[in-house]
Amino acid sequence: MDRAAKIPDATHPITVRPTGSRVTVRVGGVTVAESDSALSLAESSYPVVQYIPLGDVDQSLLRRTDSHTYCPYKGEASYYSVQTPDGATEADLIWTYEQPYDAVKEIAGHVAFYANRAEVAVG
Repeated sequence: MDRAAKIPDATHPITVRPTGSRVTVRVGGVTVAESDSALSLAESSYPVVQYIPLGDVDQSLLRRTDSHTYCPYKGEASYYSVQTPDGATEADLIWTYEQPYDAVKEIAGHVAFYANRAEVAVG
């Protein structure tokens, strides 16, 4: 399916900037990611999302899933579940744009966590 990309503009702005502080992500009390290289993506009126380099995430806790979603501004997202050492699984907790559109190309190789399901601390 051919999908048209939308370009961020004054009606739907998107900015990507270095966060400039350490970002720590915990799931069920377990540290899943720590990064000094996170990016803050601000999109329109949505809360700012932290995008963390995939290499700064504990790979042993990730389980790739078959889920996909589409954003006309960022492209197609794929997902990971997190399985904590106690065996608990948070399904599709992490998303990533492996080939993001040019407007947000900086987030390639980064992942984001649903802030309502993980503890994302900045600073």
